[in-house]
Amino acid sequence: MSLVTIDAQGRLQVPDQVEIPFIEGDGVGPEITAATQRVMGAALQKAYGDRRAIRWKEVLAGEKAFKQTGSWLPEETMEAFRTYKVGIKGPLTTPVGGGIRSLNVALRQQLDLFVCLRPVRWFQGVVSPVKEPQKVDMHIFRENTEDIYAGIEWQAGTPEAAKFLKFLTEEMGVTKIRFPESSSFGVKPVSREGSQRLVRCAIRYALERGLPSVTLVHKGNIMKFTEGGFKNWGYDVAETEFADRTFTTRQYDALKKEKGVEAADQARAQAISEGKVIIKDVIADAFLQNTLLIPEEYSVIATLNLNGDYISDQLAAMVGGIGIAPGANINYNTGHAIFEATHGTAPNIAGQGKVNPCSLLLSGVMMLEYLGWNEAAVLITEAMETSFRQGRATVDLARFMEGGVSLTTDQFADELCRIIRG
Repeated sequence: MSLVTIDAQGRLQVPDQVEIPFIEGDGVGPEITAATQRVMGAALQKAYGDRRAIRWKEVLAGEKAFKQTGSWLPEETMEAFRTYKVGIKGPLTTPVGGGIRSLNVALRQQLDLFVCLRPVRWFQGVVSPVKEPQKVDMHIFRENTEDIYAGIEWQAGTPEAAKFLKFLTEEMGVTKIRFPESSSFGVKPVSREGSQRLVRCAIRYALERGLPSVTLVHKGNIMKFTEGGFKNWGYDVAETEFADRTFTTRQYDALKKEKGVEAADQARAQAISEGKVIIKDVIADAFLQNTLLIPEEYSVIATLNLNGDYISDQLAAMVGGIGIAPGANINYNTGHAIFEATHGTAPNIAGQGKVNPCSLLLSGVMMLEYLGWNEAAVLITEAMETSFRQGRATVDLARFMEGGVSLTTDQFADELCRIIRG
């Protein structure tokens, strides 16, 4: 067995027999992890026989790690992800009290996994609350290391909050704090480098997959230097680094002002005909409305951390729920990537065979695609859609399907394996 590496050109080098570390996860984690590994094994065997395989290497985090080692996130686990580059994890409990605010955030920040990639699509047979869920096909690039998730906060009533308030009022001349003495404070860092490396990856992703557009979603109308900076820096990277392969709304607006609407419309139409990626932007609240009204207008989404949290959950609900929403945390520069279930530990149903493994399983599909093993990835998604069309799913989905048959977690995994093997 060998490790994933990255060459001097930044290309991932994947051996046919590869070792992948995994975190089982807390709550329902053991159930969905076992199901995911079983289905992925069936797909690999069907697609490649014995030529390609994954050897799973368990590493510890969360409650299981704490019970065995006294640490919620052992250094051995971090070192494994650094060394092996690619891994996958189930949901983790966030420790109560002091220490790590979130294990998930800690993993992302320590490995600098600056892209949170959340593809959202509808599967036939899944009941959706929207009229035309088939129009939803988006790929969310959520910035993972900055914004409010950087965790720079001071609680009301503490000496630190008082010191920060004094700095704001006496040094910076801030007078707009409504109730200063009872306020908590948070700082929202958004950098040019952080913004541009995210947008750069989103544009490359769209170009590699022949996708039509990248939309910069922001609140730059209110937060002009952070969210507005994200928008402007995103346009900058498109117009400088991808000038021959993109056409931006900012360029359209400048052309309209200089030569008129007709010339601007012609330039955009020509860009589309040449296969260029259209780079546009939209205010976050308008975007959330538009995803319900005109979802077909959007393809790749690039946005900051908090906006991305809201957007990814709404889009997941539009196609059937977070139970079928995958996710990945990636550093495209170093090759490091951790694929994960996007839902929580659900301790109320743990061990009952009720949990839907599709979030982690589809994250496994993303991992296979990242490794370049697309044939196995397609087998899994096709098997899922076949099962859903037949009304056979775990209870969270089956209860809404006409004539739906509820399967346990293990039964659903068995069903997918059966379909894959033919």
